[in-house]
Amino acid sequence: MVVVLSGTGGVGKTALAIRWLHEISEEFPHGRLFVDLGGDSVPVPPGQALAWLLESLGVPGKQIPADTGQRAALFRSVTADRQLAIFLDNAVSAAQVRSLLPAGPGNIVIVTSRSHLSGLALDGALFLEIAPMSTTEALVVLRDMVGTARVSAERDAAHRLVDLCGGLPLVVSIVGARLASRPHRRIADEAATLVDRTRVLTLNVAGGEKSVGAILAAAYAGLAERTRLLYRVGAVHPGREFGAPVLAATLGWDETRTSDALAELADLNLVIEVDDQRYSYHDLVRVHARHHADMQTVGLTSVDATVRMVNWYVTRAVAADLVIHPLRPHVGPLYAADHQRDAVFSNEQDAMFWLERERANLRAVVDHAWEHALYDLAWQMCEALWGLFLRTRRYSDWIAMQTIGIASAERCGNQRAEARLRSQLGFAYAKLSRYDEAVAENMRALELADAIGDNQGRATALSQLGRAALGTQQLPDALRYFQQARDVHEELGRPRGVALNRRRIGNVLTRMGDLDAAVVELRASADAMSSLGDQHQYVRSLQFLGTAHQLAGRHDLADAAVQEAWTVVAELDSPYYRAEVLAQVGEMAEQRGDRAIARDAYRKAEELYELVEDPHADLMRSRADLLSEACAQQQG
Repeated sequence: MVVVLSGTGGVGKTALAIRWLHEISEEFPHGRLFVDLGGDSVPVPPGQALAWLLESLGVPGKQIPADTGQRAALFRSVTADRQLAIFLDNAVSAAQVRSLLPAGPGNIVIVTSRSHLSGLALDGALFLEIAPMSTTEALVVLRDMVGTARVSAERDAAHRLVDLCGGLPLVVSIVGARLASRPHRRIADEAATLVDRTRVLTLNVAGGEKSVGAILAAAYAGLAERTRLLYRVGAVHPGREFGAPVLAATLGWDETRTSDALAELADLNLVIEVDDQRYSYHDLVRVHARHHADMQTVGLTSVDATVRMVNWYVTRAVAADLVIHPLRPHVGPLYAADHQRDAVFSNEQDAMFWLERERANLRAVVDHAWEHALYDLAWQMCEALWGLFLRTRRYSDWIAMQTIGIASAERCGNQRAEARLRSQLGFAYAKLSRYDEAVAENMRALELADAIGDNQGRATALSQLGRAALGTQQLPDALRYFQQARDVHEELGRPRGVALNRRRIGNVLTRMGDLDAAVVELRASADAMSSLGDQHQYVRSLQFLGTAHQLAGRHDLADAAVQEAWTVVAELDSPYYRAEVLAQVGEMAEQRGDRAIARDAYRKAEELYELVEDPHADLMRSRADLLSEACAQQQG
């Protein structure tokens, strides 16, 4: 079932939808989903909205297809047997909504829009036009906010006041909040102020809703100057929501002062607190605030403010990446900046939490930087998000951002950065089995690196070409590329790069059946990673080493390698890597005929895979179930 609530801005569509969803929530046991489709100002593409919905339904990012049509098909499949309530707020068109409609008769979709979206009639939609409140209804809201006695004492003035609000709940709420915060102000004085402001109003908000502009102008005039400044600065933020830290950095304020001012704006309904210490603007309020967003009186224009915000996000993303990937060679100048030496994030978990929370803003920053010719910041952000990508594998977003980053690096004439981003893009293509595109990107990266003598870029491109060759089972080519990459890293004096490629060489040799040579490479890789303190890569090398020993029939050595991998990974906060090692323990035990040990390992791996929402949980479950049956039959 699809229900479309349409009406003018500020009429209360979103509030009505949320209240309705709350009342019917028990009828939809599989949950409620919410997506802000952006409205006319920043419309969200259907593909991006589908990714959000699929992630909310538990689909891991690396399993979400890059193609919008495939995402829509997966969404229909996932929702076919569920009972969900889905709220699509601020829709722009029927086409934007259509691919977000779930399958199955047990779901309901509520859509809000300023347009009628009549095209959804083909999808069986029910249409409801939300009219402005009547004077009587508006007076009820005003009474709830300022008190019955106060309204009754100035009945005629209260009528004039709510009439000036045009029946829009948003506007009545702002006026009511102003009066509630000024208990001695007469309602007649507030109404007179709005009448005067209506006469001189030049701002035309939302297609002629001058009453909205008058209310907002009066609310703005009543703010302290510092709060006015924050109101204007927040409106030019490139994303949909924000916290106090980015605005504090933009204005040079401390975060406490900024939080207090934001709380004041929230109390007056001029910003919406969407989460703990996270805020956004109603569309009409944002238009008004941006109209006033020239901050030259304090030496800061709206353009300057946005550039500072973009800089802040890029700098923070770099700081997070340094915590997540401290040993990876970097290209961007911010990695070497003095301010990065003071830790912004205390550990990897803090860094990942910030990246995930700000993910939509980070994507918006890349788009904004490209659209406003901040090319140097655009490509630096793309490099800085590598760690986030590796842990979430949101391929569609990554490919879109790297494409922008490559174009930005080209505009800057920075061939070293372009080569780095082309290899990052090629990595994603290879993981999606788009090997021709992966090879093309990395061959271009190799050409760029050779042209400027960038040996680090050359090593990266060679290694990625090896990945692509391995994916197409061209083992001799893969071996050659990895060996060349290893040699370049040796020349550069980069032991971690050498160790990574020795592990890859060992993996190829294992597949080619040259097990003794594979063991030499993998043992050397493991020892190097151990000495470097890279525990995750140490575990990976031990796993490959265990596989090589197992295939060579050296079961004791295989068990020792994998047991060491488990000892190390058990101390790491990495459920996915622990599950990988346990799955290998189960496979090796099963090959030896130790069914009970294999079953228990598979069960533990299943639990960990489920914790990170990895589909391998199903495979572990089926293997454990089969072994349980076999053990029961043996005991019987």
